[in-house]
Amino acid sequence: MRFLHPSLHPCFLLGLALAAFGLAGSDPALAQAGAGSNAGAGEPLVAVRVVSLNPSLTEMLIAMDAVSVLVGVDDYSAQEQPEVRSLPRVGGLFNPSLEGVVALEPELVVMVPGAQQRDLADRLRRLEIAVLELPNIRVEDLLNSIKILGKRVGRADAARKLVARIRRAWRAVEKATAPYPRVRSVLVLDRDPLFIVGRGSFLDEMLRAAGGENVAAVFSDPYPRAAIEWLIAAAPQVILDATDDPEDPLRYWSRWPSLPAVVDRRAIAISPVVLRPGPYLDRSLRSLAEALHGPGVLAAIDGGREPSVAP
Repeated sequence: MRFLHPSLHPCFLLGLALAAFGLAGSDPALAQAGAGSNAGAGEPLVAVRVVSLNPSLTEMLIAMDAVSVLVGVDDYSAQEQPEVRSLPRVGGLFNPSLEGVVALEPELVVMVPGAQQRDLADRLRRLEIAVLELPNIRVEDLLNSIKILGKRVGRADAARKLVARIRRAWRAVEKATAPYPRVRSVLVLDRDPLFIVGRGSFLDEMLRAAGGENVAAVFSDPYPRAAIEWLIAAAPQVILDATDDPEDPLRYWSRWPSLPAVVDRRAIAISPVVLRPGPYLDRSLRSLAEALHGPGVLAAIDGGREPSVAP
């Protein structure tokens, strides 16, 4: 796979979700089991010194107005989020510095579970530093993680409101897109080699909620590599291109003129921000619905009224 700027590349944004798949699954107990405790048995104390090792978790804390509890972040959080740019950095997503984390004297370290960070989590626990591992494979994982993280940093009410906002948006998008025919679509993460969104991830769930029929749901892997021959045979009506390749999506995919998405000129660029497993799934859903059904669906999402669908 080609990697350009690591903090922006779509597949990098999903890197920890990929690493976690098969380790975390969608078991909500994993987050609770990894929570650690400052108080021994019983309910953990509210943490006021937190190190975040994942941009999506950092974004959750920012969305819950909990920047003040952060004492350090991973390099990519600092690059992507201006609110934490001045905080100490403790290394990359997959190679954080144990010494750097320990030097900040955190009460809690938050991360996404995955093979690359499992050793770090074990070493931190041996040093009696609490670790909270929050899975992000499916939508319910994400919503559960928001609530657990919010409670752990004393922002339970903000977390509940954030989850409620996402759930309202989800219902509104499903209702607004229900009158439309399902659109045979594929969400592309990388062009060459071809990586796409398969079955079983939050992106697959969002695509379906936005009114798409994910043609790649035939793959059990949430982010499979596929052959161009498969894509041609799958014949998607819409190609949602979330790559950071500078070449225009329609121009690129026109190399295979038989694709229905090319014939109908519906190879559409999607911001890589849509791929983030963070606190703004409501915005991502709107973007996907608009790409699949056109801007007219947005009024129905916002107003709750029936969209006008051409016969």
